[in-house]
Amino acid sequence: MPATVNAALVPEKPPADGPHLLDATMFWAPQGCGGVRRVISTKRGALVSRGWRHTLLAPGVQGPGFVDSGGWTLPGSGGYRFVADRKRAARLIEQAAPDIIESADPFTLAWSTLDAARALQVPTVAFCHSNLPDMVAHWVGDRLARRGYGRWAARQAQRYLARVYAGFDLVLAPSLGMTEMLRSLGVRHARHQPLGVSTKVFRPEAADASWRRALLHRLGLAPHTRLLVYSGRFAPEKNLELLAQAVELLGPGHVLIAMGAGPRPPRGRRVITFPPQHDDAKLARLLASGDAFVHAGDQETFGLAALEAMACGTPLVTSAHAGLGELVDGVGRTLTSRRPADWAEAIRATLVSRDHASIRIGLERARSHDWTAVIDGLSQRYLRLLERGALDTDSSHLTRPLLLSGGREWTAV
Repeated sequence: MPATVNAALVPEKPPADGPHLLDATMFWAPQGCGGVRRVISTKRGALVSRGWRHTLLAPGVQGPGFVDSGGWTLPGSGGYRFVADRKRAARLIEQAAPDIIESADPFTLAWSTLDAARALQVPTVAFCHSNLPDMVAHWVGDRLARRGYGRWAARQAQRYLARVYAGFDLVLAPSLGMTEMLRSLGVRHARHQPLGVSTKVFRPEAADASWRRALLHRLGLAPHTRLLVYSGRFAPEKNLELLAQAVELLGPGHVLIAMGAGPRPPRGRRVITFPPQHDDAKLARLLASGDAFVHAGDQETFGLAALEAMACGTPLVTSAHAGLGELVDGVGRTLTSRRPADWAEAIRATLVSRDHASIRIGLERARSHDWTAVIDGLSQRYLRLLERGALDTDSSHLTRPLLLSGGREWTAV
């Protein structure tokens, strides 16, 4: 079933007969955990409130506006399913008859998207939510214990991305680093498209001192206990064991609260895990009531949970790598180290000295990423594709004409 979205973004009645966007993704875990699911759920509600129609094609989804693509469960993935039947998925997309199609993963559904778009003569968008070269480099390198094999696998993944993304009319990436990486591979129609946060929900005022006291009491913790918060998937690339080791080094009076789900939950004497929270207001309360937000992931393309913590005015200690480091730079402490002692020291320094100037900068950065503005910009990108059948004024990368289904047109207003 779809994850709960911000009620303010959901319309009270069915939308008008506006443009029809179909999102296709395999990144839709049944636990309702994961950044891609949160992004698509929020975008769906926001676009529908603006008069768009929206369809999601993903494994296991049910209900109006949802199309089950089927798929094989991936062992150790936390519930993700791999869609193998390219032709069937393409037929399902064609039957939905969208005006524009977006693929949120570069695998089978990306090719199905291109197949269906060719048949329907509609434009396509690819959103690069994951760093495939880094993922395969780590996976192959760790499994074979040979960095050389990991680098070889990364090069193959880069060639694959260049090939699949060449067929899309627009490729979006949430960080500048990912955008530049794609362009270096020859995907010159890649554009930077940050993600967002609901600053009306995720804000410093979401902190609740009485709720925090009750939580500590319920967990059997002393009133002065420092709460370090992580929110997201429990996956190997999040390096949660590093956070667990760091909080162990911090000693009594420190606890890591990890909220999420997945195949690799953190474990330790000072670690408490909670299931995913689908109520944004309750998630914001936890983030705003914590003493610091921590995230050691080194393959993040953006860092949605970090942005939500930033909007809550919570100090951040994160990895300096990839999109996470880019987002948090100048706002919180970022580390390149994988040594638990270094992380413990950075967390301790953050807890001892609350940097109000950095928090203020973080709040300003979060407000600039408010979902309302982000969705406005994203919808303008879609409308430009629908109006002109090309990316802005540069159509030299296109190899076929793009026609609006049914001959309909909309104005980008």
